[in-house]
Amino acid sequence: MFIHWGLYAIPAGEWKGERIPGIGEWIMLRAKVPVREYEPLAKQFDPVKFNAAEWVGLARRAGQKYLTITAKHHDGFALFDSKVSDYDIVDATPFGRDPLKELAAECAKHDVKLCFYYSQTQDWHHPHGDGNDWDYKVPADAEFDSYVREYVGAQVRELLSNYGPIGMIWFDTPKRMTPEQSRFLRDLVNEVQTACLVCGRIGNDMGDYAQARDNVIPAELVEMDWETPATINDTWGYKHYDDNWKSPQDLVRKLVDCASKNGNYLLNVGPTADGVIPPPSVERLEQIGAWLKVNGESVYDTKAGPLQGLGWARTTAKGDTAYLHVFEWPEGGRISLPSLAKKVVSARLLGGGNLAATREGDGVVIHAPMRAPDPAVSVIALELAPTS
Repeated sequence: MFIHWGLYAIPAGEWKGERIPGIGEWIMLRAKVPVREYEPLAKQFDPVKFNAAEWVGLARRAGQKYLTITAKHHDGFALFDSKVSDYDIVDATPFGRDPLKELAAECAKHDVKLCFYYSQTQDWHHPHGDGNDWDYKVPADAEFDSYVREYVGAQVRELLSNYGPIGMIWFDTPKRMTPEQSRFLRDLVNEVQTACLVCGRIGNDMGDYAQARDNVIPAELVEMDWETPATINDTWGYKHYDDNWKSPQDLVRKLVDCASKNGNYLLNVGPTADGVIPPPSVERLEQIGAWLKVNGESVYDTKAGPLQGLGWARTTAKGDTAYLHVFEWPEGGRISLPSLAKKVVSARLLGGGNLAATREGDGVVIHAPMRAPDPAVSVIALELAPTS
């Protein structure tokens, strides 16, 4: 679960009565909102309906194993109690609570890895951060370096020191980051929490895994660990008029597509200013969770499967089991597969029973039900002869 939440949820895509194009959390940049006008939003931020147990409970129902929340996005507002700046949710808002503390406690209860998004380069509030060219002059290299080492470094250390074990620091938009600056942050993370991963967007090829572009799934198999961040509608931060919701079928298929190529799917929700995850997001996540209850073994702890490049299906694998995820069910339920390196010993439908599997030429035919058992993706487990 990705969570984009912050002051930008208050304007919710509008500024001074005008709908601002683009993603919701970039409204400060897209509308060129001066710091003196954007900063007072903090005095309105009072998310009284925020409930950490509900958010983590939803992640659990959706089958999500880790939760990544925007501890600080590009607008520079910290969603945690920072001693480095008073521009944070505890010191600057009437809410006065640290939601990351509450999420950390709930994640620990339910074995969900807590991860933090942190914008290390763009900071439209800080005069030495990158990106705000309407209030400030472009910071000199020395000024930006000082910002990274003293301000960013101090806040990242706070996040790694005050919230228990952290699964990942999700850096973003490296832009002008030098190799030395990326190395500084990577080494800082490794020093404070040795088991914490560093996102590939730290820049300069210094992450622990690869990061795909937003909402992009590679077309081909990727022979490394990677993740793609994705939206359920068109925005990350809440926009009250963005109703372009992806269908549950589309989301399940994208999850499967990622898993079939060695990737993870980081699916976003954008809570409202009062702390509510929009109902359409909840409904879709719960439907993904229902699919995973039946078919989860074909996704969790798997790797890319033996058949790649099938337009109508994807495969994952675990041990001597290959999982065939059928997107387009064939007429009559006759599923023909090309030659596999290992013999198919048996076949079973996840959530159903055993299926007949027969050799036909160099390939295999699975004799399945006439109609697709699952409207999104039906999964057949193929038990393969063990490697001798």
